[in-house]
Amino acid sequence: MAEKRRVLLGVSGGIAAYKAAEVASTLTKKGHPVRVLMTKNARQFVGPLTFAALTGFPVSLDEALFDPGQESAIGHIELARWADLIVLAPATANLIAKAALGLADDFLSTTLLASDAPLLIAPAMNPHMFAHPAVGENLARLTARGASVIGPGLGPTACGEEGRGRMAEPAQIVEAALGLLGPRDLAGARVLISAGPTREHLDPVRFLSNPSTGRMGLEVARAALRRGAAVTVVLGPCQLPRPDGARIIDVVSAEQMAQAVLGEAPGHDVIIKSAAVSDYRPLECHAHKVKKGELPEELCRLAGTVDILAELGRRKSGQILVGFAAETQDLLANGREKLRRKNLDLLLANDVSAKDAGFAVSTNRAHLLHADGQVESLPLMSKEDMAHRLLDSVADLWRRGAA
Repeated sequence: MAEKRRVLLGVSGGIAAYKAAEVASTLTKKGHPVRVLMTKNARQFVGPLTFAALTGFPVSLDEALFDPGQESAIGHIELARWADLIVLAPATANLIAKAALGLADDFLSTTLLASDAPLLIAPAMNPHMFAHPAVGENLARLTARGASVIGPGLGPTACGEEGRGRMAEPAQIVEAALGLLGPRDLAGARVLISAGPTREHLDPVRFLSNPSTGRMGLEVARAALRRGAAVTVVLGPCQLPRPDGARIIDVVSAEQMAQAVLGEAPGHDVIIKSAAVSDYRPLECHAHKVKKGELPEELCRLAGTVDILAELGRRKSGQILVGFAAETQDLLANGREKLRRKNLDLLLANDVSAKDAGFAVSTNRAHLLHADGQVESLPLMSKEDMAHRLLDSVADLWRRGAA
């Protein structure tokens, strides 16, 4: 499971400061201790009490830097040593310039100069300001020293202008932070993931499908991206947010899923087949809606679909192949049989009849079966954490294969 590491969030004086509260809240909910350091101008947009309530830590302010009582512990040095990662969100043009030039005239800039922690910068400013050569040069200096920059995005800004200057969305900043906090043990690996359901249409308004939402597969994709992998997702119909940084191939039917996955497979080192693919399809997809009275006869005319995982197992050549088994009984027996029959390296078997695991919920419990016979029983946890538990084993196989 991903280690919970410490984040120092530096908030400077821009209208996007209110979005930093969501960054702090989300990282805290994921178990990472978050402390916030606000500039004087940031407090014009959002109050320190907001961040204190969200993180459970007092907020560090400029006054403490010159308060003999508080600074006796040399607070800026303590914070600099405490942080495993520093996130600047929003990072104004002024703060970016200070960081690039090594200026240290307030609590935040002094702490930046004293820290060796990785730095993630989320710029936010007027589009003309962001386009100014000085800002570009300052960001180039910081990235040359190893800092990471996310955004800014295109769109309307608070000043009423359109262009590149909007701070990246909080979810994007959190995702980038998690990538910097976690292990990079899949760096260089090319990972192919199938996710979501398929739909086998009988006519334009009816189809055969299943309750899969794609959540588990998308969590695996996000976790793999954080760990340094290049990720391709073959995605069935899905309403959930897509992982930033992944290459997405949209499909609808099992046939489209098979063509995409089998076509992409040779160019990948790891293949994780988490999609819930329909086993059967109507023999014919009608161009117009089938009348109600004709449905019983039509629904009896079904054909099997391609067993994508079995075909991957037959074609496997040095790749790591991972399958999923959605069961309602005999998890281990059925899982072991599927692992053997489909030539898998790993298989995650879970009971989809449980209310807190399986389809359309954010948690899961499962058994992780290894080709060597090892079985890990994974207790109830978030699907995000389960994705990392699965990738721990994938990364171990990847390291051994790449060694």
